[in-house]
Amino acid sequence: MSRNDGQDETPGDERVKGTAALLVNARGEYLLHLRDDVPGICDPGTWSLIGGNRKAGESPEETIRRELMEEAGLSIPGLQRFTVARSLGPDGTTKGHINVFRGRWDGDAAALPVTEGIMFHWFAAAVVPRLRMSPWARSVIELDSGVTRRRFAPQEPS
Repeated sequence: MSRNDGQDETPGDERVKGTAALLVNARGEYLLHLRDDVPGICDPGTWSLIGGNRKAGESPEETIRRELMEEAGLSIPGLQRFTVARSLGPDGTTKGHINVFRGRWDGDAAALPVTEGIMFHWFAAAVVPRLRMSPWARSVIELDSGVTRRRFAPQEPS
């Protein structure tokens, strides 16, 4: 399923430079990355999704594959475009847009190599509102968890 946050950019838009991976395990938990709390980086000290910006000539798909490998040593087959998220600066204005890809991974977050940031951890959607998170990442999880609940909700007997 591909969703858009209502902006005029679409998931394939070349102006969208950022990418992120929304990774979900069989329990419906989300893999989050605790970012360094240092000045000069986007969303310092927050839980976020793995990702980063495209290099010249890279497609969004190539970028997210590279970022997953660089930041966590992961190769995730079958990633699907999910949405385009809008990232806001401290003043509330749009600072960029992020192509979000969704995939499944059932590994041990604590065993992942950490080449950027502090750590990786699995979180249930119900815990996400209590975390210090980048707002765009929180909105992506909220979008996904709502979609997941509707898709897998028990059916009423006929």
